[in-house]
Amino acid sequence: MPPPGQTQLPDWDGLKLRVRTLVASHRVMIFSKSYCPYCNKVKELFRSMRVEYYALELDVIADGPSIQQVLAEITNQRTVPNVFVNGTHIGGCDATYKAYHEGFLQKLLGDSKDTEPYDYDLIIIGGGSGGLACSKEAAALGKKVMVLDYVVPTPLGTSWGLGGTCVNVGCIPKKLMHQAALLGQALQDSRKYGWQYEEQVKHNWGVMVEAIQNYIGSLNWGYRVSLREKSVTYLNSYGEFIEAHKIKATNRKGQVTYHTAETFVLATGERPRYLGIPGDKEYCITSDDLFSLPYCPGKTLVVGASYVALECAGFLAGLGLDVTVMVRSILLRGFDQEMAEKIGAHMETHGVKFVRKFVPVQVEQLEEGMPGRLKVTAKSTEGPEIFEEDYNTVLIAIGRDACTRNIGLETIGVTINEKNGKVPVNDEEQTNVPYVYAIGDILDGKLELTPVAIQAGKLLARRLYGGSSIKCDYINVPTTVFTPLEYGCCGLAEERAIEEYGKQNLEVYHSLFWPLEWTVPGRDNNTCYAKIICNKHDNNRVIGFHVLGPNAGEVTQGFAAAIKCGLTKELLDETIGIHPTCGEVFTTMDITKSSGQDITQRGC
Repeated sequence: MPPPGQTQLPDWDGLKLRVRTLVASHRVMIFSKSYCPYCNKVKELFRSMRVEYYALELDVIADGPSIQQVLAEITNQRTVPNVFVNGTHIGGCDATYKAYHEGFLQKLLGDSKDTEPYDYDLIIIGGGSGGLACSKEAAALGKKVMVLDYVVPTPLGTSWGLGGTCVNVGCIPKKLMHQAALLGQALQDSRKYGWQYEEQVKHNWGVMVEAIQNYIGSLNWGYRVSLREKSVTYLNSYGEFIEAHKIKATNRKGQVTYHTAETFVLATGERPRYLGIPGDKEYCITSDDLFSLPYCPGKTLVVGASYVALECAGFLAGLGLDVTVMVRSILLRGFDQEMAEKIGAHMETHGVKFVRKFVPVQVEQLEEGMPGRLKVTAKSTEGPEIFEEDYNTVLIAIGRDACTRNIGLETIGVTINEKNGKVPVNDEEQTNVPYVYAIGDILDGKLELTPVAIQAGKLLARRLYGGSSIKCDYINVPTTVFTPLEYGCCGLAEERAIEEYGKQNLEVYHSLFWPLEWTVPGRDNNTCYAKIICNKHDNNRVIGFHVLGPNAGEVTQGFAAAIKCGLTKELLDETIGIHPTCGEVFTTMDITKSSGQDITQRGC
């Protein structure tokens, strides 16, 4: 029978001869369909290898269905793409990629004879948490690995060692300074617990910074030792693609070396964004500068409402400084807004001032010094009002930009999101260029969290070199904002849950609570807050977990495992709490938001 749409039987012998001629006449022959994503993926692979191919689009020629029938007879493959290399049938998309990763494709193309072998199996650009995790895992699986890491100094000249943002200018110093502030609060509480001390207690910024930087220095050294022990080559150089599979590495002295690899992983992370106004880079600092600042910042304006902004404002105020936060719109965009507003309210009651709906337009230096004195001019986002005030330090924390625009990605054809510089990848962290992968904060639409980058890096190395098929799960990842009143969460914000499931399909249980440790000092009663968001049509499964209180990170980490296992409200009710703890509030919650009942607590 003729294929659908044809009225007469085709010339089968003629078609077979045509197919065999096409295969014999082209180094790479792809029988394709123009709309097929798998066909496009195979074409992208050959483009990335700089190998010419000929593609016959079967959906745009009249005898396409007949040719596909002939191909099925010849190859026993009924689908497209149907790939031939130097006369050898490779198969479809998966088979072509498998041949590529195993080196068989390169051999068929004759590349192994014509070109030099690669210097490395894997080169990773970026020595942060994700890049280091990936490099060590790949090396443990027997691969030859290089890591390039280079910190472009901030406008004020700050730079740091191996380990990336988290270790040097992020999570680690941030939580240590948060702890310094908590100790100050503990000192105040201690008098109510009977501790008596006569001397005036004051904080020494220099002592704190020196101790924190000494600890970070030990971590930097430990990373270098770990790479050496695993035979990973480390270059303190700036990596930039100059052609397919080849990079240029430039060190601090301007000396250049060149290196090739079969596979690359981008793990370059992000850096703080500036305001783009007069005086911002000349006189302001970012979190890249704060944690090694050699002097106490004094009266500080924090610009921004990100978690970085609120965390820094929180611990600076906790250390006794005069702190103001300037907010353009909402606090903690992307987080649960009820929790965000409670965080802001708590910070205000503890001395942090908020200037809302204003944006800076100019920063002027009035006096040099450590710190000096700066004049900030800001304008309202809602009217003609102008705000002017003097500060010793202006800390910008309005967001971060991916470090992807100056590493030669356009040279090898890697696509980035032009709006934010982030890299789109598939569910295996692979970019549109098959030999280039990306992990960590630079991924478009993924979470910007250190443990996520580490997990993705390890799993990527295992998939590439260990035969694993396990992918990184970006769903229900727990995190904590280390504001003075810590905020831990896992799953969906309430706004997102309503958007995704509909308010009528959700039940929100919530409660205020008073940590026992705070009752004797008599502070912050009915400030801590917990809530869970449940899907009524899925056995009341917990799809959002939120807690505002001391040690929120520790509390959230435990419940995150349960949420991963499909935690329901019934299971929480059946769980016996540990008394007296903050976490036990989740085992006794029985008031829903929809009931409108009072959640005020009067004791532990």
